[in-house]
Amino acid sequence: MADITVDTATRSNITEIATEHVDFEWRVDFETQVISGSATHTMIVKKTGVTEAIFDTGDLSISAITINGQAAQYTLDPKDPVTGSALHVVLPGGLQEEAKVTIKVYYRTTQDCTALQWLDKDQTQGKKFPYLFSQCQPIYARSLAPLQDTPGNKIKYSAKVTAVLPVLLSAIRISPPSDGPPHDGKEIGTDLVTYTYDQPIPIPSYLIAIAVGNVLYEEFKTPEGKQWTSGIWAEPETIEAAYYEFSEDTTKFLAAEEELVTSYRFGVYDLLVLPPSFPYGGMENACLSFLTPTLLTGDRTLVDVVVHELTHSWFGNGVTHANPSHFWLNEGWTTYIERVLQEKLHSPAARGFAYVIGSKALYDSLKDYEDRPKFQRLVIAFEEGEDPDDAYSSIPYEKGANFILHLEETLGGLDVFLPYVKSYVEKFMGQSITTAEWKEHLYEYWRDADESKIAALDDVDWDGWLYGEGTELPVKMVYDLTLAEAAWSLAERWDQARDKSVKDLDFTEDDLKGFNSNQIVAFLEKLQSYDALPSPLIEHLGSLYQVSSTPNAEIRLRFYGVALLDPTSDAAKTFAVEAANWVVGKDGTGVIKGRMKFCRPVLRDVGKVDIEFARKEWIAARDQFHPIARKLIDKDLGITKA
Repeated sequence: MADITVDTATRSNITEIATEHVDFEWRVDFETQVISGSATHTMIVKKTGVTEAIFDTGDLSISAITINGQAAQYTLDPKDPVTGSALHVVLPGGLQEEAKVTIKVYYRTTQDCTALQWLDKDQTQGKKFPYLFSQCQPIYARSLAPLQDTPGNKIKYSAKVTAVLPVLLSAIRISPPSDGPPHDGKEIGTDLVTYTYDQPIPIPSYLIAIAVGNVLYEEFKTPEGKQWTSGIWAEPETIEAAYYEFSEDTTKFLAAEEELVTSYRFGVYDLLVLPPSFPYGGMENACLSFLTPTLLTGDRTLVDVVVHELTHSWFGNGVTHANPSHFWLNEGWTTYIERVLQEKLHSPAARGFAYVIGSKALYDSLKDYEDRPKFQRLVIAFEEGEDPDDAYSSIPYEKGANFILHLEETLGGLDVFLPYVKSYVEKFMGQSITTAEWKEHLYEYWRDADESKIAALDDVDWDGWLYGEGTELPVKMVYDLTLAEAAWSLAERWDQARDKSVKDLDFTEDDLKGFNSNQIVAFLEKLQSYDALPSPLIEHLGSLYQVSSTPNAEIRLRFYGVALLDPTSDAAKTFAVEAANWVVGKDGTGVIKGRMKFCRPVLRDVGKVDIEFARKEWIAARDQFHPIARKLIDKDLGITKA
């Protein structure tokens, strides 16, 4: 049985010697698509007599290593397909506990670097300059730099990065200033500029991030009295749209979160809108959340994604899971608090509706893992060398959030529960913890605050929530359905009309009048819970409500879910082509391409209609996708690299 207290995805020896600070010196070369330079680790001895420091690496080319300025002996293990190659550095003899050691590794990245995607200019909005961005979660930081790549050890870092395009890092910029002339006033794409950054707050290695491209900055208005700044980065072609989309709500969200939990620690909270191949909706890199351009709808309807990413500043970046087995502590808590904020900023109905929307993704993921039931759990016992990405789904987010909601309801409601939330964050801020440590503190808090609650906690089905498998939650959850009922009623009308011809239908465009985008999503998801509609009705629905052509990606995704529900239908055969074109960027916009929330389920559904067509479309486009997306979609479609 795998040990859930051990990080099975790292080969590092953090219990014997651990990095405290890393200083990076990098040169970004777009011609060779390589980052080269050095990583200087300041390390603290944890165990007297330790003989080596072990780092995780992934397809790095190591040229030399020094210890305290002297040449060091080292070996690199053969490559493991998941964990990479452990780098063993021989330490001087006689090291005592608490001693400091400085290890400098000279290296370069290679073409097989999973963390980095290099884009040519045609893959950007401006189509004038290339672009580079990273994605290090969960275990890909090791392909960017030699690191003890585990959330169990948090590190500070500083960096000097030289490039011909503006450089952004998940840290505070020291020079040149963000609000100064782009690229320090030198010619973008030609002249080299060195960018200096510092991250004084210890973070897990997966939050180290870099982006290099032709980007501009616009600062948001910071509420009076706040000690942090916030703004938006984007390519010149999208900076105006990005500023409009996020300027109104971002600082309001951040201020509300401080009121709800504790003060923001990182000093800067910026957003970066990336090119379309970014594989996620957002990534909570410290000081700089990465965002997909699919959020730029022009009507601010998807801006709540920012609430999720900034909430990670407390839950994930602040209180961190100790290893991949406890990933739900990051995402479950973040999703729960995100929805508490929606109640505070909007209404209790908005909070309940968010759970309704999330439940579809949850049950889809639970069903997808019926053949691998251990990934239906919240706490997952990974085997040695098992890939944490194999378990990536909505389960840690949605099952985790429902579990914490259940605890809230069990303990007396939101007003009673929120003081505990503050205590939890204050207790563990800056630490990496396990589920057992979280649970122990939960009991400790209520023993002190209200011992009568302990009996209620004892009645919680802990095993069912944390280790339970299957496609149902241990408790039937009840949500505020105020905003869902109108959407579900419309879906029921369509279900009841399935035997009618199109000319006899009485639906109109006004059916969606007054619906927000989430209600349209709920309407389409409810339709997916029924048997597939006849093909003529699906085609009519798509054109009548314009959901088959909407630029709102969340709505379009759900329409394809309706259209491809019966893979043998005429509608599925028709819309499979459109859906595939949409996610691989052949629809003329290219905007969706890359975000796995969209491309993975759509390509899986297209594969059920015609697997050879799905594979053909994917193979033709896969080089334009991020390496993480390539790996996971290859698995989805049963493609084995030659």
